[in-house]
Amino acid sequence: MINLQERGSFFVDPTQEVYEGMIVGENARNEDMDVNITKEKKLTNMRAASSDTFENLVPPRHLTLEESLEFAREDECVEVTPEIVRIRKVILDQQERARKTARAKKN
Repeated sequence: MINLQERGSFFVDPTQEVYEGMIVGENARNEDMDVNITKEKKLTNMRAASSDTFENLVPPRHLTLEESLEFAREDECVEVTPEIVRIRKVILDQQERARKTARAKKN
């Protein structure tokens, strides 16, 4: 998440469970960006003296139901549970979304 925060803002907390197709943040650019936010930092046996410092993350922006409805595009939907409001793609699988987009461009 440290590397991704340079590209935009997050909607999820660092420990929150995520799934494929879930919108986890807003890209600084207009286009969608598929990322693997669950990618872990590589661990080594060697530690530097400065490696124990905590890397700061910018706090996530928690969207309300109204903000989520405004933010969602035509290929996205808002998922509402008693605990949280999420935005996700209608088609969760990234490869299937790419195929559908390619077919739509051909027609």
